[in-house]
Amino acid sequence: MPFFKVTLIRSAIGLPKKTSGVLQALGLRKRMATVFHPVSPQVAGQIMAVKELVVVSEVEHALTKAEMRANRRPDPGYYIETPASEALDPRI
Repeated sequence: MPFFKVTLIRSAIGLPKKTSGVLQALGLRKRMATVFHPVSPQVAGQIMAVKELVVVSEVEHALTKAEMRANRRPDPGYYIETPASEALDPRI
């Protein structure tokens, strides 16, 4: 079942209450917040009402909060790089 992945990019400060009400109905409260909604005409209409403020993509399945947090986490540890001279000359 496909889902809309909706991310709030621009703030609704200073916009009409109708616009901020649509954002609240979508579950978007802070900038850079992401929510997933099933694809339906009702949700598509809400997204069209705030299309200048959000970025939308269609995904196959919704991610949980834990999965989204894991995607943002950097790779653990660090990498040790060998100097170029050691990589070219095996005697060193």
